[in-house]
Amino acid sequence: MSKAVSALGGVTWTDGIATVHEAPLQGMITVRGDLTSKGVIKAATGATGMQMPAQGTANCNGTKGLCWMSPDELLVLCAYGDVAQVLDGMRAALGDQHGLAVDVSDARALFRVAGKGALEVMAKLAPVDFRPSAFGHGMFRRSRLAQVPAAFWMQEDDAFHVVCFRSQAQYVFDLLKAAGQKGSEVSIF
Repeated sequence: MSKAVSALGGVTWTDGIATVHEAPLQGMITVRGDLTSKGVIKAATGATGMQMPAQGTANCNGTKGLCWMSPDELLVLCAYGDVAQVLDGMRAALGDQHGLAVDVSDARALFRVAGKGALEVMAKLAPVDFRPSAFGHGMFRRSRLAQVPAAFWMQEDDAFHVVCFRSQAQYVFDLLKAAGQKGSEVSIF
């Protein structure tokens, strides 16, 4: 059996206005269905112990979380080693309810952008209003970083979690580093 590894081997960059770090392997499950149905709610909240997120938000604690992706899609976060067990529990909770739960852990990469300049790094790359009054702790967006799709949220102050396709991990890492170069502060926040 092969050993699971992250896309970039846990690379970290600290020589800028924010730290960029590839997070350890993270369990990620895409859930599609009617997010207001009892079966989908039970499957998602039962798997994580977190409350269903409102539109544009993420409810996360450590490696567990629920992220609102679209009106019919959630991203469920769990420990990487627990994905099979969590999926079994979710499928059982869904029963014959129309829905889909799929492991996407190995198809994604996860980065953490943290530090005083994290907000500026993200604002340079994504077409999102990052003013603290518009985007804060618990907010979640599915958007783009430069030319690639990504999703991101603030789980704590001055720190973003960024999910992208694994095949684009090096490009996203390089984008985040370029946006975080020393001397690149624009001081808009």
